[in-house]
Amino acid sequence: MADVLYIEIVFTMAVPKKKHTKSRRNKRRGNIFLKAPVLTICSKCGKPVLPHTVCFNCGYYKGGEVIDVLKKLTKKEKKLKEKEIAGKEEKKEEKSAKKPLSWEDLSKSR
Repeated sequence: MADVLYIEIVFTMAVPKKKHTKSRRNKRRGNIFLKAPVLTICSKCGKPVLPHTVCFNCGYYKGGEVIDVLKKLTKKEKKLKEKEIAGKEEKKEEKSAKKPLSWEDLSKSR
């Protein structure tokens, strides 16, 4: 057993040969930042929503109700939510129900 060879493996760490400048470091870090989320507007209630997700305010997705938002609310909260939703629908109807322009209206605007 005296003829046993011991092999010693030494791992060395990587060490940079030259100093990286501050500008090089800052260029690398320039792309590491948080981006603002892209939001769309809910077609039902008008609140900002992440695209391709259900609106947490009204529970609608692509024009159809997916989640019953009023289910878990108390009576008072349900009333307030229903009033809020009804008020927003009325505003949308008012915006969409514009009267047609006549020749007189067109000549007045210029």
